Amino acid sequence: MTEQQNFDELHGLPPNPYNRHSWITGDPEIGPGTWIGAFTVLDGSGGLKIGAGCDISSGVQIYTHSSMKRCVSGREYPVVDRAPVTIGDRVFLGANAVVNMGVTIGDEAVVGAGAVVTKDVPARTVVGGVPARPIGTVELSGSEVKIGPVSG
Repeated sequence: MTEQQNFDELHGLPPNPYNRHSWITGDPEIGPGTWIGAFTVLDGSGGLKIGAGCDISSGVQIYTHSSMKRCVSGREYPVVDRAPVTIGDRVFLGANAVVNMGVTIGDEAVVGAGAVVTKDVPARTVVGGVPARPIGTVELSGSEVKIGPVSG
C-alpha cells in the first residue's frame, strides 16, 4: 500500500488528483489550470462545473445539495434537494468561502474569504460577507488588475 493509499484509508477521503486533503464527491467537471487548496469540500452530487484557471482556496465548501427540508420535517420531506453549481473561468474563491447549491459565479469574479454565496454572482464582480453581496468590481487591462467600486 502506498503512502497516499494509507493516508486516504486512514482519513476516509476519496482519492482525487487535486489535493489529498480535499473532499471531492460526485463527478465534478474541473477545468485545466484550476488549483484546489487543502481542507476543501467540493460536492459534485448535484452537478458541479468549475472553469479553467480558478483558485479554490483552503477551506472552501461548494454544495450542490441540501438536506435541510428533509431534516426539519422529521424525514416527512423524503428527498435531498439538489441543484447544480457553475463557476466560470479564472474565478478566485477566498479561504473558507461557502457556495450554496444552485449558484452560478461568472468569469473573473472574486469571492472574499468567509463569504457565503447564496445568489448568482455576475462576471468580474467582487462579493463578500454573509450573505455575500457585491463590494467591488474587477477591472482588467492586460496584466494590470484593479478592484474598483461597485458600479450602478
